[in-house]
Amino acid sequence: MKNIIITLTLLITLTTFAQNKNAKASIEVDGVCLMCKERIEKAAIRTKGVKAADWNVETHELKLFYDERKTDLKTIQENIAAVGHDTQEIIATEEVYNSIDACCKYRDEQVVKDHQD
Repeated sequence: MKNIIITLTLLITLTTFAQNKNAKASIEVDGVCLMCKERIEKAAIRTKGVKAADWNVETHELKLFYDERKTDLKTIQENIAAVGHDTQEIIATEEVYNSIDACCKYRDEQVVKDHQD
């Protein structure tokens, strides 16, 4: 019995330390402009545990620093989709997407083309 308790305690301790409080990640997020950048970064930062978020307009790459003990990438992506931006795993609903500014409609080929010129 004593060995079982020691083993369980050791496993719990190892699991706790396996989570990184300074995790780094990079995910792709759709958007086209600086207004998108502000909205995406703000949604990420408002996620409990996210320490820093930087989205690149040209590459669509969102670089994150976050605490794995407080959040995970799925939760961060859900929060970004909730403000109208598609991520690698989660697509924003049509209702939320339609609520973003006209210049931010990254699903519209003409808007994307206009931003490239």
